[in-house]
Amino acid sequence: MPNVVNTEQAQAWNGPEGNHWVRNQDRWNAVNEGVDEPLLDASGIAGDHQLLDIGCGTGQTTRLAALRVPRGRALGLDLSGPMLDEARIRAEREGIPNAVFEQGDAQAYPFGTGAFDTVLSRYGVMFFADPVAAFSNIGRALRPGGRLAFVCPADAALNGWVGAMESLRDLLPVGDFGQPGLPGMFSLALPDRVRQVLAAAGFAAITINQAQAYGTWGRGAEDAAEFLLRTGPGRHLMEQVDPATRLRARRTLEDHVRAHEATDGAVRLRSTSWLVTADRPA
Repeated sequence: MPNVVNTEQAQAWNGPEGNHWVRNQDRWNAVNEGVDEPLLDASGIAGDHQLLDIGCGTGQTTRLAALRVPRGRALGLDLSGPMLDEARIRAEREGIPNAVFEQGDAQAYPFGTGAFDTVLSRYGVMFFADPVAAFSNIGRALRPGGRLAFVCPADAALNGWVGAMESLRDLLPVGDFGQPGLPGMFSLALPDRVRQVLAAAGFAAITINQAQAYGTWGRGAEDAAEFLLRTGPGRHLMEQVDPATRLRARRTLEDHVRAHEATDGAVRLRSTSWLVTADRPA
């Protein structure tokens, strides 16, 4: 893959992490889809727009955006070859020919200058090796007056899956879930950091609003606990302890998420994110 500077992330998303998301894409969409409509609404998409979806993964947001631009095109960009293969299969199966996908690193991808009316991202902008360089490159891809809209996690303590993993602190080596300002899930958790990065990248009219949604993590406590422990953080923690401790951790986690079971059996945990918009100056 040419023009890749974020090599660590490229290795992860073309290896076990990307394969995990392909196998579990419907489950991850059930976790994250509560922000889809707010994100698309905030992006100001019009029917003839050329649209770019950063970190599109298996392409749900790209396909939804493509349906809103019937006379335009939605391009999904991601580091992960396995996830993009699945995105293409889904777009063809669903009959959405104007959703297309390319593999690349948004920080260094050779976008055409002013090629897009809108750029959006659902949880795909937190892992840049150099966020100012990445957003500057994305900004150049926008036409003057074009809009950037993205969703990123807010404070870790406001996210239910973090609370679930914190319940295992007495059994597993649970550390910090990322420090604001450093590459990782919560790198843009502080609004001042978001404003600083976007302003340095040349964006204007920056707005940051809190968005909360309840994602479905499983059907019943056992299913949800199993899924949480198969995520990247869960696998990493469980690999560091013996089988007996793993069993106790699983049971502890089941007890924690059981309190979040709805009457239909679904386990729903709250996600708290920032919904950010910014414009390229006209």
